[in-house]
Amino acid sequence: MRHHRLTAGWITAILLAAGAFAAPRPPRHPFDIVITGGHIYDGTGSPWYSGDIGIRDGRIAAIGDLRGAPRRKTIGARGLAVAPGFIDMLDQSGRSILRHSRLVSKIYQGITTVVTGEGTSVAPRWPGAHGRGAAGPGWTTFAQYFAQIQRRRIGVNLASFVGAATVREMVLGDGDVQPTAAQLRRMQALVRQAMRDGAVGLSTALQYPPAPFAKTPELIALARAASEYGGIYATHLRSEGAKEPQAVAEAIRIGREAHIPVEIFHIKEAGHANWGKMPQLVAQIDAARAAGVDIFASTYAYTAWSNGLSSFIPPWAHIGGAAALVRNLRNPATRARIRADLLNPASWGNNDWQEIPGPQAVEIVGVHNPALRRFEGERLSQVAAAWHEDAMDALFDFLIKDDAQTSVAVFGMSEPDVELALRQPWVSICTDATGTSPSPTAHPHPRAYGTFPRILRKYVRQDHLLTLADAIRKMTALPAAQMRFSDRGVIKRGMWADLVVFNPTTIRDRATYNHPQHFAQGMEWVLVNGVPVIAQGKMTGALPGRVLRGPGYRSPAP
Repeated sequence: MRHHRLTAGWITAILLAAGAFAAPRPPRHPFDIVITGGHIYDGTGSPWYSGDIGIRDGRIAAIGDLRGAPRRKTIGARGLAVAPGFIDMLDQSGRSILRHSRLVSKIYQGITTVVTGEGTSVAPRWPGAHGRGAAGPGWTTFAQYFAQIQRRRIGVNLASFVGAATVREMVLGDGDVQPTAAQLRRMQALVRQAMRDGAVGLSTALQYPPAPFAKTPELIALARAASEYGGIYATHLRSEGAKEPQAVAEAIRIGREAHIPVEIFHIKEAGHANWGKMPQLVAQIDAARAAGVDIFASTYAYTAWSNGLSSFIPPWAHIGGAAALVRNLRNPATRARIRADLLNPASWGNNDWQEIPGPQAVEIVGVHNPALRRFEGERLSQVAAAWHEDAMDALFDFLIKDDAQTSVAVFGMSEPDVELALRQPWVSICTDATGTSPSPTAHPHPRAYGTFPRILRKYVRQDHLLTLADAIRKMTALPAAQMRFSDRGVIKRGMWADLVVFNPTTIRDRATYNHPQHFAQGMEWVLVNGVPVIAQGKMTGALPGRVLRGPGYRSPAP
């Protein structure tokens, strides 16, 4: 046998033949955009690396050294962070997006995808339920709603849950009644149709009527219907205060018996008496996860939550809607019964009046009646002083004068509890807010404008509670995996090009409780499906968003 000596020349020839030293071949078609020289945080929590990102037809087409590659546009990102677009795990823009299609307050935070539908949802609805006007001619199904959104065009991507309370109202109305077997089958059929239309799962908000009237077996049955189509079960728990352990146990049971992943919306320990109990809550969820239940949570990481002032009123007084609630507050006998319930810690599952340290913890942030606008930014204790009555009467009378449509911020959480929840590896980020633009008649919770950049400023840059890579993971890859968005949330070839470019040393929120309508600063570029919606820090006006349908989606026959 003859032996050939592998000289350097031979080795070079072999490697050249294999293409190891071949110069990168230029793409046959130019990139639409190349983002050059950024610190790429891919969303997985890994440390950043330097590189270029080539985008073509809305997707990430290449990552690496793309010098010399033909392109139509270059975005210079040297010294800046490049990350996947942020995913808002709880949004409230299901209806308003038809009027405010750009969701400007979200885009300036770097949010490129919103998930809406907390307990109630835009569909299904009876014909004519939405009427006409700014919201359009109305719809009855998710298929019709999604089609309307896509026709009108939107600035970010949108996905939606089907609300269990909406399904319940369709079949049972808003009363404290339980479904028959036939009625429950009708409710399941509505969930299945919503899932086929593209809903991402079933949601509940079990503190808000008529949702508290639903028993656990009803919720398990509806969750099973969503599970058949690969959906998740997301819940605003029955209690976020003294009875939270039982509420979490219910969510775990639903997940286990319905064979469905579970998300806890805006995890918290609400009420001064419950401060310091977050370690027990975390341990309860960790134990369920160790036992095989896919359960996770989201947080907006503020110490005040936002709600309707009417949430202080027991569920029975809401039957019949806002008009009935106002009548109950005007009636001396029912008003006295409501007062007695608020003073009784055990009167119902989530008595917020018993959770707050006092009326000074309740700030008026939004009113319906213009005559009450002078109280926006003031506390319930100040309203009571101005009206020379006790705080509970001030609460009742404010609801009467404002047609039960008042919004409040409730300072009912402790910072250590918030921080512990935020640190958990299974907790992602949400705003729990409607996307909007500044308005002289609005006074939202500052989370509407500031949640995501606030976490980057406060908990990453200032407090060092999270690393930048981990914070980005909580905003991108983690929620994408939890929501089954398999082609978003990570910087990887073939993924949709939802991307943000920002300076991690300067990005900041500007919204405060007193002055909440200030856009965040620091997002230099935001791309949705490969199209800039923010360019060099300014809105472009583009509307490249898409409806993101769940895994059970069945496209209609042509």
